[in-house]
Amino acid sequence: MPPTPTDDRDSQEVDEMLDFGDHVDKAIFSQILEMDADEDDRDFSAPLVMNFFEQASETFEKMQIALDESNLDELSKLGHFLKGSSATLGFNKIRDNCQIIQQYGHKLTVEGEKESDEKVCLEKIADALKKARVDTETLSKKMDEFFKKPDEGKE
Repeated sequence: MPPTPTDDRDSQEVDEMLDFGDHVDKAIFSQILEMDADEDDRDFSAPLVMNFFEQASETFEKMQIALDESNLDELSKLGHFLKGSSATLGFNKIRDNCQIIQQYGHKLTVEGEKESDEKVCLEKIADALKKARVDTETLSKKMDEFFKKPDEGKE
């Protein structure tokens, strides 16, 4: 059945509403939103996304401790953990930086080549962690705005 003009307009509004740039995979995130019983009350997706940001903050703290201790194995595990969570939600930039943390924690480049210099690995991880934190902060603000109910902030 061809879409009606109303369907096209609704689809365009959804596309504009979901414009998080290259931070979010729109197709994956749309699937998460479809799990909500009502788009006006995002009782499934909102807690899921907000819990992710809490989880990310805690994981970044653990990563910083592991980085300070030069614990590559722990960094790789934490990177893998947060990469999976961010990929599930379609959070591309966070996922990509966590992939870097995971790889260099295993003393591997992003391409999978061996990197035997631990100092290089730690520098790459430190840079990826910094970027992941910035990307998470940026996306968290965008998600707060996205999930804000229309009547919030009105007096």
